[in-house]
Amino acid sequence: MNAFWTQPDFDDHEVVHFVHDDKSGLTAIIALHSTHLGPAAGGTRFWHYAEPGAAMRDALRLSRGMSYKNAMAGLPMGGGKAVILAGEDRRKTPEMLAAFGRAVDGLGGKYVTAEDVGISVADMVAVHEQTEYVSGLPVAEGEAGGNPGPFTALGIYLGIKAAVQHKLGRDSVEGVHVAMQGVGSVGGGVARLLAKDGAKLTLADIATDDVQALGQELGADVVAPDAIMSVGCDVFSPNALGATLDEEGIARLDCAIVAGGANNQLARPENGAMLAERGILYAPDYVINAGGIISVTMEYLCRRDDAPCDINEVRKRIALIPDRLSKIWQDSEATGSSPDRVADSMAQKLIGRG
Repeated sequence: MNAFWTQPDFDDHEVVHFVHDDKSGLTAIIALHSTHLGPAAGGTRFWHYAEPGAAMRDALRLSRGMSYKNAMAGLPMGGGKAVILAGEDRRKTPEMLAAFGRAVDGLGGKYVTAEDVGISVADMVAVHEQTEYVSGLPVAEGEAGGNPGPFTALGIYLGIKAAVQHKLGRDSVEGVHVAMQGVGSVGGGVARLLAKDGAKLTLADIATDDVQALGQELGADVVAPDAIMSVGCDVFSPNALGATLDEEGIARLDCAIVAGGANNQLARPENGAMLAERGILYAPDYVINAGGIISVTMEYLCRRDDAPCDINEVRKRIALIPDRLSKIWQDSEATGSSPDRVADSMAQKLIGRG
């Protein structure tokens, strides 16, 4: 087995922390990519991996993405991510969450966690019993924080509207056909916002009952998960797990725009250029999907500083996402570099690695 620091996804990460607690059955990886701008912030993923190397790749790639996301969102936070390796039965226990909370606390504030795939707000409450370095906790109405999903969805919705205006020259998404891969808490929120504006939707998700119900609710078409990338549309919106945009996936696309909330959408660094070569406008994932981290970071900072946290301030920050995307696309067109490379360069400078 090759050492993880020799793998392509290792990017001078500051800390890669392996956690094993035999009593609770916890096995986890906490990866801190950069603390240049502040404590490393990023959610915890609970997932069953077919082999351990996939968990390490996720931790490395997702933590780097969080460094870039937080920097581009103007947040005083670095980038980190945790993955809890679930067993085949996906069993999650209070003892496991408590052990994970102690591991986070043992890092002394270098890492601030939140929910991600497979982790709920209730889980974060349990983790918070062991450590103060948690965000995304329940809050009073009108305050920032809590479930980050709706804020992530809002940013993606605004980003799709910006992409439609930039690429298609249309000021509205009315009649724009969006094919959505994944309609869970985030993708479903995006779908509802787009439907309200009159967009034509085609939906796909592995949760067949849920996607059928959402399709009926919104009057949207539903296709099988393995068909969604080939649907002829204006916008392909990936909102499930990442790395779907590989050479094969990109060749299947029949769209003008790729804009969605999944993390690490590009399977390899060269895939962004492949999209550009096909004339497909790409919205870098860690820029368009920053709404959730903006919300939970504001919550954490306000709680840390014992200060009020107005939800309207969160919305103001999320409303800046379209302008950031527009700047990336303009620089891409001016330089000939693909949007993902332009965004990476901007982010690297912000974290002191330019």
